[in-house]
Amino acid sequence: MSDTSDLGSSAGFARAILGGGSNEPASAGEERRKGGKAPLRVLIAKPGLDGHDRGAKVVAQALRDAGVEVVYSGLKRTPEEIVQEAIQEDVDVIGLSILSGAHVLLSRKVLDGLRAHGADEIKVVVGGIIPPRDVESLTQAGVHRVFPMGTPLPDIVTAFKNR
Repeated sequence: MSDTSDLGSSAGFARAILGGGSNEPASAGEERRKGGKAPLRVLIAKPGLDGHDRGAKVVAQALRDAGVEVVYSGLKRTPEEIVQEAIQEDVDVIGLSILSGAHVLLSRKVLDGLRAHGADEIKVVVGGIIPPRDVESLTQAGVHRVFPMGTPLPDIVTAFKNR
């Protein structure tokens, strides 16, 4: 049973709904620093004003089922909120789900925020409605991987597991 004492935060609510994670400081980074093998830890985030999160939740569940620790940030997060949560949760990867068409701008703001906070070791991947013409500009900006709409879930899970 999930601890529900943190339901006031979106991450706490997501942990209660999706399972996984904890209210304790993230242990994956600590385990890696000790030389152990910790599970991959991913923050799934919905930046901007887009209010549709079904795809993000489906991907989060598929990753969780594959043994990945997943934190879901909730809807309508600013890039700065995403960066702060990624650092606080000690994640390895931020997965941005963007359907609004602002994927290049929002991705750059998250990447710039990570660099500004000295956390540029956190990889950023982007999924959603991404036109093929924008993939190159996203990767040049520093996005590690792009998953356009329609990417099969097994391909997404494999990409995360083979990071």
